[in-house]
Amino acid sequence: MKNKVLSIVSLSAVILISAQEKDSLHQKKIEEVVITGQYTQQSINKSIYKVEVIDAQQIKNMAVTNAAEVLNQNLNILVEPNSGSADSNANILGLNGQYTKVLIDNIPVVSDQGMGNLVDLTKINVNNIERIEIVKGSMGVEYGNNAVAGVINIITKKSYAKKFNAQISLQEETVGKDYDWFKKGEGRHVQTINLGYRISDNWSVTADINHNDFQGYKGNLMGYKYLNKGNEKLRGNEWLPKDQITTNAAIRYAKGKTSFFYKVNFLSETINYYDDELTDLPLGNGNRTYTAEDIDYFTKRWIHQFNIQAKIGSRINYNGDFSYQTQERQSQKYKYDVPNRQVFSEEEKSVFYNSKIFYSRGMFSNFLDSEKINFQLGYELDRTSGYADASTFESNNNGNNIERTIFNYANFLSAEWRINDQFSVRPGLRLALSDKFDSQYNYSLTAKYNTSQKSDVRAVFGSANRFPTYDELYTYVVDNNHDIRGNENLNPETGYSAGLFWDYNTLSSKNWVINFSLSAMYLDIKDRIESVIVNNQPLKFTYLNVDHYKSVLFGGGINLRKNQFSLNTGVSLMGISQILSTGQITSPNDFNYYAEANLGANYTLDKTKTLFALYYKYTGKRKQFTHKASVNPAVDPGEYILGEIDGYSMMNCTVSQPLFNNHFEVSAGVKNIFDVSTIRNTVLSGDGHSAADNNQNLFYGRSYFVRLNYNF
Repeated sequence: MKNKVLSIVSLSAVILISAQEKDSLHQKKIEEVVITGQYTQQSINKSIYKVEVIDAQQIKNMAVTNAAEVLNQNLNILVEPNSGSADSNANILGLNGQYTKVLIDNIPVVSDQGMGNLVDLTKINVNNIERIEIVKGSMGVEYGNNAVAGVINIITKKSYAKKFNAQISLQEETVGKDYDWFKKGEGRHVQTINLGYRISDNWSVTADINHNDFQGYKGNLMGYKYLNKGNEKLRGNEWLPKDQITTNAAIRYAKGKTSFFYKVNFLSETINYYDDELTDLPLGNGNRTYTAEDIDYFTKRWIHQFNIQAKIGSRINYNGDFSYQTQERQSQKYKYDVPNRQVFSEEEKSVFYNSKIFYSRGMFSNFLDSEKINFQLGYELDRTSGYADASTFESNNNGNNIERTIFNYANFLSAEWRINDQFSVRPGLRLALSDKFDSQYNYSLTAKYNTSQKSDVRAVFGSANRFPTYDELYTYVVDNNHDIRGNENLNPETGYSAGLFWDYNTLSSKNWVINFSLSAMYLDIKDRIESVIVNNQPLKFTYLNVDHYKSVLFGGGINLRKNQFSLNTGVSLMGISQILSTGQITSPNDFNYYAEANLGANYTLDKTKTLFALYYKYTGKRKQFTHKASVNPAVDPGEYILGEIDGYSMMNCTVSQPLFNNHFEVSAGVKNIFDVSTIRNTVLSGDGHSAADNNQNLFYGRSYFVRLNYNF
């Protein structure tokens, strides 16, 4: 009954609060601003980078519950869910989450594998997000290592326009066809409270709490209650149950040329793994039962951040961030008595991952008394200490606990020269130092040209590097069947991207606001790290810098707006060339292309203010070379074949109705209308002993939801 209790407590808490000021229905519409890659907060039209923005209203219309669901609607971002670990990472420009920097308020987010990369996007809830800013391409000068494919910057709410704000949201959602409100039931149950209070003209505080209870998806399995018959392995879930509680609190001060905020974020997550094999356990006197070796995984994450923006003297702008983050992941094994549905015995909790990070970033700008030339000088440092237990989430280290500390420091410099009213350029340079790796240099050159009052062209070049992950450096899995070892002598990967972007904005004679955009990008990465065979008999693997990766992207989009209607649609064509190597044979380097398209449409009825929202995304069939191992790798290295990942379409729709002078809102809708769940994937390679599973769990089918919002 936990979901019912939390819902009732949440509703009661908000009902006890009396609103002190009514919200105005006619707030001023301000020009959209961005901060990613900027010296200071900047109008999106004046930004020298091409920044894509997903604002709070769009997020609300989608009726999503976490950042993974939001970003999966974006072109050329593929959020790849892992039904086993329950994590989801962002794939940008064909590269996985190792190459994307995920930030919250300009601060990289702690993860198991480092800082800012391989971040589980399902751990970022959306109830307090003001907007999400996305820059695709290498951003190594501004954001350092791992910002190879792009940057995702999640901006949170820290103040509200009115004196007092209180909002409650309850969302009930099916998971496929499964739904039940009870504890250990089915479906997804989400409860949210947002509070904001403007203490004075200078001080404001905010707080929120979000509970996201995903009860898992059985799929072709039968759930945790099922008692296997014979040798069948049907107990468990295809998608693991996940229960998250996220809280945020912030205090903000702003007066004159000085502002600062302190923000704290806490995440608690529990994931339940149910074993598909049962053990026959005699109890004596002819009695017996059947037990399963189940595991609960626990995550605790703290993010503390202090940001200050101020003037030094009468001119120099200073923007400083300081952050301390911790993430601890624990596991607890227990024997579950399946017929009697009770815990038979359990072990103590044990820590299998632990990360502690101190991070600071500071930027100084506006040194010169000039409207044409400005430059920025910055520093960035982080000290990351990590611990991996002998038995981690997905593998084991053969009894060896691993504990390492890495310190990185960087200085970066860029200058922006406004040559005239139409043309501006910004070159940049970063020097990164590390106590683990050799010094890294990154470069950038960005130019923006206003071809007219209605159109502009941006040309962007940037480089970035990727430091090896914890697993690539320190993995040690050696037993009778495996020999897979990390390599502490790996070099960082290096890459660069070049992009050309054109935007055209106009207002038609019938008051249609129209935006056209075209883009082309090229990405090149060298010294790609890959697991390769270093010995045939016995078979041994390690990680080496052997691969080369290239991608090209062509895209276009149209945005139309008039009165209560808006439509945003785009198409893209991406080609990927990837040279893979086993140490003995090398794959072809042909470019393989696939298409994507998306559409988002919103319409609001004038009289009733009913909102209709539709979101569609098509991901075309992808082809990629994959290694097909032989039965006897000691004499036959196998071959590279062209595997395929089937295309698919996703569509969501929402209908929202405000009531009682916009204080109450009811929303309902359907997600994954085309009922996508599993797609064919022949890129997943097997080994010499077993064939790969050619099916990939992508989603859990069509689901339905109802959401209630109440604003005080």
